[in-house]
Amino acid sequence: MGDRASNGRTAVERRSELELVVTRTFNGPVRLVFDAWTKPELFKLWWAPKSMGVPILSCEMDVRTGGSYRIAFGHDASDAMAFFGKYLDVSPPSRLVWTNDEGGDGAVTTVTFEEEDGRTLLVLQELYPSKEALDQSFVGMEDAMPEQFEQLDELLITLSASV
Repeated sequence: MGDRASNGRTAVERRSELELVVTRTFNGPVRLVFDAWTKPELFKLWWAPKSMGVPILSCEMDVRTGGSYRIAFGHDASDAMAFFGKYLDVSPPSRLVWTNDEGGDGAVTTVTFEEEDGRTLLVLQELYPSKEALDQSFVGMEDAMPEQFEQLDELLITLSASV
């Protein structure tokens, strides 16, 4: 594996036919990183890759075990694309698990947050129901995730400064 996503690089790797794992260390305490994933007003600031030019229209998150979320992207409601699902496990500030229900064969996503010396190691794992489903997702994730995580890094710098 080499340098496990040290120095701000995002590592995206397939661990098996059904499993995709993304790791990155963020310069920020676990509390802030967890907030950025669970507070809609913060999530909206980093989740949509800027290069795509598609803004987040709405972001509803009921972040608790059994709660649900719905995120809509697009320039207006008529061309919006939605992502939605349920939270299977919410254990602040160390673990989030949710379903991705917008497709017929969505993955289950698990994100863990681990603080080390004021920095946070984040591991995002997606488990897919089939190899084909992962094949389709992998293409987009390889490009999008590093950009999203760069944007999250920038947001954390701002948040840390304002605390």
